[in-house]
Amino acid sequence: MAATWMTFAEISSPLAASMADKAVSVKFTVNGQRRELRIDPRTTLLDALREHLALTGTKKGCDHGQCGACTSIVDGRRINTCLSLAVMHEGNDIVTIEGLATAQGLHPMQAAFIEHDGFQCGYCTPGQILSAVCVLDELSAGFPSAVTADLNAAPEGSAAEVRERMSGNICRCAAYPNIIAAILDVKGSET
Repeated sequence: MAATWMTFAEISSPLAASMADKAVSVKFTVNGQRRELRIDPRTTLLDALREHLALTGTKKGCDHGQCGACTSIVDGRRINTCLSLAVMHEGNDIVTIEGLATAQGLHPMQAAFIEHDGFQCGYCTPGQILSAVCVLDELSAGFPSAVTADLNAAPEGSAAEVRERMSGNICRCAAYPNIIAAILDVKGSET
């Protein structure tokens, strides 16, 4: 008896058709604007931002949560949007790189990345900047990391501490020294 093989298109087309009538509504605030989408419940937050809201600053890198290119800020905490379904964020406040600057100018972290040449190709830069903003928030809140020496004291915010906290964001161009310099510059100006 001969095996019958189906192509991916033959398998996925009926599935896609059957899911079309199962779209769900999700509402959240993105960069200060209330947004409502009607989407397939399997849509990641990354795809909702990029494909449904045209916010392409959030990058699709590895699609496995390993590179940090898709980092956005959700309710004040950084997340890998490729690992999170959009429907999980009903009512959340989401900030992407497009929403970080204001009408008055660049966010201090964006300006520091430019000043310290904290990017080369620029692909990872949005995720790096958003992660860096949250790193400083984590330090200010006293959250320890794997390299925090004394868990009973506030983290010192050293270069080693910042490197550890940024380790989930990969830069294939190896601009790490400049990224760390930019973060420490902003940290220094906040104290």
